[in-house]
Amino acid sequence: MTQPTAPTRAARRAAVRPGPVLAVVCAGVVLASLDMFIVNVALPLVAADLGGRLESLSWVLNGYAIVYAAALVPAGRLADRSGRKRGFLIGVAVFTVASALCAVATSTAALVGFRVLQALGAALLTPASLSIVLATFPPERRGGAVRTWTAMGGLAAALGPVLGGLLTELDWRWIFLVNVPVGIAAIVAGARLIPDLPGERGRMPDALGAVLLAVAIGVLVLALVQGNDWGWTSARVLGLFALALAAGAAFFARSARHPSPVLELGLLKVRTYALALLCTILFSASFAGMLLSIVLWSQEVWGWTALQTGLAVFPGPLMVPLFAAVAGPLIARLGPGPVIALGNAFFAGGVLLWAVRVGVQPSYADVVVGLLVTGVGVGLTLPTTMATASVSLPPHRFATGAAVVNMVRQVGFAVGVAMIVAILGAGTGASALSTFRTGWVAVAAVALLGAVPALMLRRAPAAVPAPAPAPAASGLAGQ
Repeated sequence: MTQPTAPTRAARRAAVRPGPVLAVVCAGVVLASLDMFIVNVALPLVAADLGGRLESLSWVLNGYAIVYAAALVPAGRLADRSGRKRGFLIGVAVFTVASALCAVATSTAALVGFRVLQALGAALLTPASLSIVLATFPPERRGGAVRTWTAMGGLAAALGPVLGGLLTELDWRWIFLVNVPVGIAAIVAGARLIPDLPGERGRMPDALGAVLLAVAIGVLVLALVQGNDWGWTSARVLGLFALALAAGAAFFARSARHPSPVLELGLLKVRTYALALLCTILFSASFAGMLLSIVLWSQEVWGWTALQTGLAVFPGPLMVPLFAAVAGPLIARLGPGPVIALGNAFFAGGVLLWAVRVGVQPSYADVVVGLLVTGVGVGLTLPTTMATASVSLPPHRFATGAAVVNMVRQVGFAVGVAMIVAILGAGTGASALSTFRTGWVAVAAVALLGAVPALMLRRAPAAVPAPAPAPAASGLAGQ
């Protein structure tokens, strides 16, 4: 009698072309990442068309981030359970339909609601896409594939203001319409090229846990955003902080008991993974705060158009793929921790340059140097952190582990936006300079704080995405 299991798997892997598969899933993740930040430069135009203050319009960004974060892990579990290809294609389809609905929104409330639907689609496609990459590539090539996947997402996020500025010259609604043809193309190509990767049998993910997580993050963000208006010691704000703490505690308690939790606490026993998550949330908060602050400064204080702002930001993203490539040899020599810490230091330095150099009178030279330096930081930090976390887990937890990484990333984005909104308030003219400087110092401080857990990462070749061939990720106990 023949033993078909191993040969069948080998034959299946040989028949798959990893390069085209990576290209397709990267197209999907570019959609999700791009839409996190393409909206930034359009916020003033959305406000003029639909009405609303910064505090309310920030929910166009944070409504997406919060729901994305809460739904990522349940979506990852569904991908693990029912098949990664199906999860990816459904996610792209939902995201594409929601994008079309955002483009026809007639109120801020409707736009926020359609952004929530977008986030659900993004939550379906993101963990499935990374798990497809990890399952398609052989072990010795996974690190490089993950860095490519992450760099594309990071580049898309950083290029968001550039593309947003160009599209808003037509109409702000084009920032959503542009997703439709890309989404359709990804669905058609994905149906043909992505292999059918079988899911594992298991329980349905914990829906109530996802709700508790969304409540905890949403209430915390609401408290931060409304603290200036309501008063930081008011009963409403203190009550919101208390509710966020209670919901967070309930979320962790449920995750400890539920057979299919949103956050599998056992994953946090993997030291490399846990430290990478901490690096991720801190860097993501600083990244989101940096990007929103420079967009608001350029348009609200300097009076630049959305196109001028997008083009001004453009040099920064150019550094991301370049230094993502540089990160590989550095990781091989130093390990991931020093590379992540170095990236955080570059990022913080670039933001502090704004605090020192930028004045009320428009000066592109004062902005571009900081943008180049922050771009170096993003290129070194983001792909290295994401890859280090992802490949530190065993194959049967690829989708779930990737979902947790991205969940933490979105939590960081939401907190970063809320932090910068809380700091900036409504300062204008000369008074805005001091306010924005405070915000930039805060952003830099969070980035530097992210270097601390990075330096605690041990050099572990089995889990580090270095260019040289590395052994496959071992089980949880071995990390």
